[in-house]
Amino acid sequence: MPIATVNGISLNYQVKGTGDLVVLIMGTGSPGRVWELHQVPALVKAGYRVCYFDNRGIAPSYESAKGMTIDDLVADTAGVIELVRDGDEKAHVVGTSMGARVAQELALTRPDLVRKAVFLAGHARLDEFQKTLGDGERALADSKTELPPTYAAAVTAVMNLSPTTLADPRSARDWLDLFEFSTAPTSPGVRAQLGMDDRFDRSAVYSRISVACLSVGFEHDRMIPAYLSAELAKSIPGAQYVEIPDVGHYGYLERPDAINDAILDFLRS
Repeated sequence: MPIATVNGISLNYQVKGTGDLVVLIMGTGSPGRVWELHQVPALVKAGYRVCYFDNRGIAPSYESAKGMTIDDLVADTAGVIELVRDGDEKAHVVGTSMGARVAQELALTRPDLVRKAVFLAGHARLDEFQKTLGDGERALADSKTELPPTYAAAVTAVMNLSPTTLADPRSARDWLDLFEFSTAPTSPGVRAQLGMDDRFDRSAVYSRISVACLSVGFEHDRMIPAYLSAELAKSIPGAQYVEIPDVGHYGYLERPDAINDAILDFLRS
């Protein structure tokens, strides 16, 4: 993947396919290449040019270990679009979780760059559980405590997967093995992502978003409950809402065909 200087920092990015531009924005702690598993192939096959990148905080992009704000991430994404677009082309933007919040703010502040926006596990605010969970995640990272990999895998699974997936012995075992294998200490860059403000409520200002938007909720999402994604859609004039059943926070990995269909149906409409 090439590395470019964007918004004064280095960002690792990739572009694949031909056609109208779609920019994918990943969530907290994950590299952009996660999109390669399911969403990039589907979008490229459907005739889109797809760009994904590693947010600041995710190596080899700039780690920004001393901290970052949502405005920094929005500016980074705007810079990526300006780097890869053709002329004054607008991009379809798709974000998940933290990346959805970035996409929401980009749609609000830079409608000149956004053609349509899709928010997977989007949210205009967090409820008390997410705020407390965030406090706990930061405290755990700062304590340098390393959970046993098997326990860390179980916690990750229950927080991010649906009961349907975990009820299937083979699927559950595959996911648990993957999570156990990938357990690693929190890097300074990911800690900086975790440190962003989570005491926000953007419901009122999102009434000013003018681009076409789709909010996608995940039925069994414990990290961003579906009701927050439905609430987001109500705050944006004309926004559509779709809820995907039998998925958790990793819905785009659990039921990728359903997620891809929702995205493509909206982009084509």
